Amino acid sequence: MADASIAKIDMKFEIVVIPVSDIDRAKDFYTRLGWRLDADYDNGTDFRVIQFTPPGSACSVIFGRNVTAAAPGSVEGLYLIVDDIEAARANLLSLGVAVSDVFHGGDNVYSGSDEPYLFGSIRVKGPDPEHRSYRSFASFNDPDGNSWIFQELTARLPGRIDSTATTFASVNDLTSALRRAAAAHGEHEARSGGQRDENWADWYAAYMAAEQSGATLPQ
Repeated sequence: MADASIAKIDMKFEIVVIPVSDIDRAKDFYTRLGWRLDADYDNGTDFRVIQFTPPGSACSVIFGRNVTAAAPGSVEGLYLIVDDIEAARANLLSLGVAVSDVFHGGDNVYSGSDEPYLFGSIRVKGPDPEHRSYRSFASFNDPDGNSWIFQELTARLPGRIDSTATTFASVNDLTSALRRAAAAHGEHEARSGGQRDENWADWYAAYMAAEQSGATLPQ
């Protein structure tokens, strides 16, 4: 068991290597997705590395020549977290990228014949009926067949966020969090007799921080 008195060392997950057969084709694909091109280094002979970062992500992908021995297209289950699964899917379709229907898990999820994902091998068309966080998905592949999965996440489980930090990866994430806080605050004002809450900003801040850290939400 780790000694609790020993300070933790930050280990930031930074890079995923994906194997591709045609570097320029892969570069064109990830460029079309709108991902940020961070690097394209070629020594002119036996080494080339390209790095892309999805919008709002702290983790990047790299591919190229002599960067991995894995077979092209062999990487599966690369998850992209989104707060609106339908909007994420519509965005890919608008870019001309093939993407599955939105799906969720069914009964006996581990005995199906569908392509396996986080919650098994049965894919039921449509978002999770209860619109639960973590439970709605859509999938797509890059030209080599490396598979990506959108997972809709609107509220994280307790303990999944550093309770001392509140961060938002993008303007869209912040906007969505503000909307959820506004809806909850409207209910708070209604319970308080319908009076305007002059300290609404403090309430919003407390709600958004608690939502990210998994703490009890203010009422």
